[in-house]
Amino acid sequence: MALFRLPSSGPAALAPRGNGLLLRAPQMSDFIQWAHLRESSRDYLTPWEPIWPSDDLTRSGFRRRLRRYSEDIAADRSYPFLIFRELDGAMVGGITLANVRRGIVQAGTIGYWVGKPHAHRGYMTAALRVLLPTLFGELNLHRVEAACIPTNAPSIRVLEKCGFSREGLARRYLCINGVWQDHLLFGLLHEDFRG
Repeated sequence: MALFRLPSSGPAALAPRGNGLLLRAPQMSDFIQWAHLRESSRDYLTPWEPIWPSDDLTRSGFRRRLRRYSEDIAADRSYPFLIFRELDGAMVGGITLANVRRGIVQAGTIGYWVGKPHAHRGYMTAALRVLLPTLFGELNLHRVEAACIPTNAPSIRVLEKCGFSREGLARRYLCINGVWQDHLLFGLLHEDFRG
C-alpha cells in the first residue's frame, strides 16, 4: 500500500484547514466514504461532470486514481484535495487544482464537486476560501482559473463569493456528461485576492 500513499512533506502534504473544514490529499483509507458519497450523489453530479469510467467507484479504480494523483503532484501538474468537516470527519466533496503552468504563467485551474447531502450549505464556498491562501502562498500561483457551465448557478455563486471575475465564454469548451458544452471562464489574481 505504500505505493499509493502520498508523500508526508512538500506540496503533497498540504492540508489547509479553517471554517470548520480540513482539506487534504486523498488516501486509500478514504475509499469507502468517497465511493459512498459519489454513488449517492451520482444523479446530482452527472449533469456537471465528465462521464465516469465504468470502474470509477471500484477499489481498483480508486487505487489507479491515487497513483495518477501521486504522479501529478510529483510533477507539479495537479493537486487534489478532499474536503472533510472537522466536527465529525464527514467527507463533503473535493477540489482539484489542475493544469498547473509554471514559468511566466504561474497559474492553475480549479474544479470542484460537493456531495448531494451537503449541497447548498456553503461548504464549497468555505472550502475554496480555505484553499486559496495555499494556492497563492505555498504553491506560489499568480492566477487561479475556473470554468463552469452557464446554467450551473450554484457554482457561479461560489466563484463570485470567493472574488473570481467573469472573463468570458469558451464555446464547446469541455465534454461534460458526453456533450461538448459552453463554459463561462473565471479568474482570480493573487493581487486581487482578499484572504
